[in-house]
Amino acid sequence: MSEESLQLLIETATDARLQSVAPFSNFLVGAAVRTENGNVYTGCNVESASYGLTVCAERVAIWKALSEGERQFTELAVVADTESLTPPCGTCRQIIWEFAKHATVVLANLRGQQETVAIKDLLPRAFDARFLKEVAGQK
Repeated sequence: MSEESLQLLIETATDARLQSVAPFSNFLVGAAVRTENGNVYTGCNVESASYGLTVCAERVAIWKALSEGERQFTELAVVADTESLTPPCGTCRQIIWEFAKHATVVLANLRGQQETVAIKDLLPRAFDARFLKEVAGQK
């Protein structure tokens, strides 16, 4: 991934952040996921009064891409307006692990800070379908 390509993905996630619906927390997050064939899908967080129904930007972007038939992801940028870099929540880490395991995750903020991480570093010892197969194989 070139620096120019990375910056464009961060800018796209930054723009997506402005579509956030966050009337309770006012915590706006944007995400942009790039597929193997170069398509980019965006997401923003959407809050519900029933807080457990809130959806994070990372999941919106990935689910949007999946709903369009995409299955191979190369990069995921996540942008929030925080002093430090905001990593994906636990639920998003699980979704990234399952659907975008090989994607590079880029955390960025509006102050120009950024860090590139691998999902295996954000979610060590992740749970996935192989454990379900182990149980099924024992029956």
